[in-house]
Amino acid sequence: MDLIKTIEEQQKKENALLYKVGDTVVVHFEIIEGKVKRIQKYEGVVISIKGSGVRKTFTVRKTSYGVGVERVFPVHSPRVIKVEIVKTGKVRQSKLYYLRDKVGKGARIKELLGPKANARIAASRAANKAADKAEAAINAEAKAAEAAAK
Repeated sequence: MDLIKTIEEQQKKENALLYKVGDTVVVHFEIIEGKVKRIQKYEGVVISIKGSGVRKTFTVRKTSYGVGVERVFPVHSPRVIKVEIVKTGKVRQSKLYYLRDKVGKGARIKELLGPKANARIAASRAANKAADKAEAAINAEAKAAEAAAK
């Protein structure tokens, strides 16, 4: 049992969970298609955070062409490069599953403004500085592979 816990502790990311339920985020995650790696962005509202430790996940919901789409991301996954906070949400619930039934203006979340929101966004940006370097390396590798293929 101790062996499993030590392995899990090694795989945890530092500053992984700077966002909360209700925040609008952009998740940059790595997709591997055959031999090609690329980074895809997924922007939406965090509607839930579940689990604990290495198994912690968060669900992001967006509306794409009039259809609600949800995606679950592991918090400590090496495929998730970074999570940027676009807007901080002002919510009173820990799970926003009621947004599934709402459409249009009814599905909006009030924005949290003020020094607390600014501090959270600034902390997120500072934590993403290291992730920017990793993202640039993946993009450069993809361009080099594309140039070699031509």
